[in-house]
Amino acid sequence: MTKTLSKEACIAAAQELLARRKTNIKGDLLAEAIRPTNLDDALAVQFATVKESGKEIGGWKCLVPLNPEQMVVAPVLEGTVQQGGTCLVESTEPGKTLIEPEIAFVLGQDLPARDIAYSESEIDDAIASCHMALELMQRRYLPDDNRVFFDNLADCLFNQGIFVGPEITKEQAYQAGTIDITFETTDENGETTTTEYEGKHPNLSAHKPVYWLINFMRERGVSFKKGQAIITGSYAGAIEVPINTMDINYKGLGEYKVTFKPV
Repeated sequence: MTKTLSKEACIAAAQELLARRKTNIKGDLLAEAIRPTNLDDALAVQFATVKESGKEIGGWKCLVPLNPEQMVVAPVLEGTVQQGGTCLVESTEPGKTLIEPEIAFVLGQDLPARDIAYSESEIDDAIASCHMALELMQRRYLPDDNRVFFDNLADCLFNQGIFVGPEITKEQAYQAGTIDITFETTDENGETTTTEYEGKHPNLSAHKPVYWLINFMRERGVSFKKGQAIITGSYAGAIEVPINTMDINYKGLGEYKVTFKPV
């Protein structure tokens, strides 16, 4: 299906969605005049969002499509990719935030858009490092039974940012079809809560979506830049966690501690 929204409509949609990002206030579905109804519209709103934000693209989220009608791809805004012991997050409700445990692949060289497809080996060579990671999520729509995939796609699929954790080897990342993941938090009363997940990647491979992403967007004239972090799907869906200090363990890969703090 071809694009139907005008440039002005895409900008208006982007401005509304950016306002919701900034205020962390959910809203209704976009007005019909600026609401995307197909893939091209949704991607156009994504790129209008990047432009209207005044930022570059700091990373990407993607998944090899499980459904040909649902292309899982979205840019992550510059300045929202974090590292270190502290991670700033938006709240889903007082004292809680939404995350997804993933693996991030960081590019060590540019991959400019070109007519010829990139081979898997070329993309492998471009990946400089692999990391345990979290996608930081933010719901910007009110619950609505009429919301469809293109509404979410235009809004960058709930992305708030990426937390890039400790590095793992490329071999570990490429073999990580399943990971047992443990989250442990201690509240102000000293009580510890441990949650365990038998993690399974939706594509049964964390790195294959990177191959798909590079060439899917290459065909649309999109280049990738050195330093961009690419996340490729959650091992345990979206998880609501307390805004607190958390110990995270990817069994067999490593563990780390991160302190979430409200933006």
